[in-house]
Amino acid sequence: MTYLRKPAWLKTNLQSTENFTLVNKIVKENNLHTICTSGRCPNMCECWNRGTATFMILGEICTRACRFCNTLTGKPLPVDPEEPRKVAESIRLMKLKHAVITSVDRDDLPDKGAAHWAKTIRVIKTVNPQLTLEVLIPDFDGDTELIDRVIAEKPEIISHNLETVKRLTTQIRTKAKYETSLSVLKHIANSGATAKTGIMLGLGETEEEVLELMDDALATGCSVLTIGQYMQPSRKNIAVSEYIHPDKFAEYKKTGLIKGFRIVESAPLVRSSYCAEKHLL
Repeated sequence: MTYLRKPAWLKTNLQSTENFTLVNKIVKENNLHTICTSGRCPNMCECWNRGTATFMILGEICTRACRFCNTLTGKPLPVDPEEPRKVAESIRLMKLKHAVITSVDRDDLPDKGAAHWAKTIRVIKTVNPQLTLEVLIPDFDGDTELIDRVIAEKPEIISHNLETVKRLTTQIRTKAKYETSLSVLKHIANSGATAKTGIMLGLGETEEEVLELMDDALATGCSVLTIGQYMQPSRKNIAVSEYIHPDKFAEYKKTGLIKGFRIVESAPLVRSSYCAEKHLL
């Protein structure tokens, strides 16, 4: 297999500061999991230097094995009942004003982890009453009763990623379905919450398919879209098909805003939780 050379615009300056050291220390001392590290996010140093991080709950082992994702997959460990408190206290120690919470998929649990999600949000908001919160949730197999448990805790933004265009979904997402993800976004938007989604480019999609995805997402009531470059996190993951030029990302941003999204973040290094505090109403 031929691997593409990474272009200059994807190179990042990895500099650690006092804030980076503090965040790293708190994460390790509390045995927390972050998508920053498990997902090998290219913005980790920038975000951690700002004193922000995206926390991953329900452990670090996912029951799914999506081909783009570097998160561990297999049989998860039992849910840690102290995790909500640990995350909430860590956010307090980091003095965050806005935080993002995501999770692995827990198809092994009867409620897919919905009760733990609700408890985590509740405890975080109790310990940090001035905090605004974004949650990036799994699809819960499209079960609206489970999604409602998250909605009931009133996070400011509820995000669920489509990840890629309809045609490629079955190739890179093991269990998730494109239409199920759209139904999740629609249920979120219909509840009155801010619905947000994110996609990756460079997996073999066409421009026509990206524009179709925009229309599909808008039809659900989704108002915030993030678009970033897929970067293969390890050799076991699907290879990059193409590195998209920054000018094309800028073009997609302009198109998305014209189509009707309230916010479009579109650039090679954009990830779904990047600068998430800017996506509040």
